[in-house]
Amino acid sequence: MNKSKAYPIMMALLSAILFGASAPITKMLLGKIDPIPLAAFLYLGSGVGLLIFQIVTSLVKKQALNEAPLKKKDFPWLLGASIAGGIIAPIILLNCLKVTPASTASLLLNFEGVATTIIAIVFFKENAGKQILSAVVLITMASIILSWDFKNQWGFSIGSFGIVLACFCWGIDNNFTRNISAKNPFSIVTIKGIISGSFSFILAMILGNQIPSLTISISAMIIGFFCYGLSIVLFVFAMRDLGSTRTSALYGTAPFIGVILSFILLKDTPSAMFFISLPIMIIGTVLLLKEEHYHPHIHKAIQHEHRHDHNDGHHNHEHTPDQVIINGYHSHMHTHKAIEHTHPHSPDIHHRHEH
Repeated sequence: MNKSKAYPIMMALLSAILFGASAPITKMLLGKIDPIPLAAFLYLGSGVGLLIFQIVTSLVKKQALNEAPLKKKDFPWLLGASIAGGIIAPIILLNCLKVTPASTASLLLNFEGVATTIIAIVFFKENAGKQILSAVVLITMASIILSWDFKNQWGFSIGSFGIVLACFCWGIDNNFTRNISAKNPFSIVTIKGIISGSFSFILAMILGNQIPSLTISISAMIIGFFCYGLSIVLFVFAMRDLGSTRTSALYGTAPFIGVILSFILLKDTPSAMFFISLPIMIIGTVLLLKEEHYHPHIHKAIQHEHRHDHNDGHHNHEHTPDQVIINGYHSHMHTHKAIEHTHPHSPDIHHRHEH
């Protein structure tokens, strides 16, 4: 495996672990809080928690996080991601779950990774060779097998179509977020969390849902901070280096984390489907980890801003006296000259060329 990919792959897998942990943990709260208020406090916890984290970090280190700030041109992408993934998708899902069998819903929710891949390849021209596509198919197939429930009713209806549509909205969210992944992920997730959480809270009030006790609300916000906030931050960091398709495929391992934690926390018994799907998921993940993609490619001249150091072969520019370098990594507007070379790469922020 390319060593430069090891760190973002670890972040993608850690993101999946945190998100996978949310299912069995939040399940323990569902008897004490309605779904929509729960969603509100989870998202608010992710946004407000990360905001507090940034403030505390800046006070302790006496400096801001060394990341590129969001600019005016980034907000259409951020607003689009928040509307598609934080507002429209959950509303569609909540309504469709009322008329869709649980087994059908669980299976169709695995379509998010497929939707992300389709949108990334068709609309954003992200490269995905046979090995990556095979990995996406295997991991998605493993998640579907894991979600299969023979006890409940199976059927395809308008509700099922709505869940697929919700998955496409999350696919749009992932790809829109990829386009601003070079900017401060903490700011991205903070804004998305506050927008989505506030909307869900207002919706809960309109629908007359009961607001839980302070203890339950704070517990949900803490879960949201770790399982949604930090998870999505790591997801954005991974997308910066791996692109949407590869990151979403690795994120597809989250259901297995949830099942394993259910064994531990809820004393659930592993089903035969778990042991059937596990090796398929492992094979798919190995295909992702073993990918080696390299060919002669041309970098066009470009000017942009993001966190970087000067050891990756793409940042050889000089600095002005006012550009302070901290621990080797820093962020400022810089220019890349046109260059042609060959080396292993993923569709990171410097390698989103067409093939």
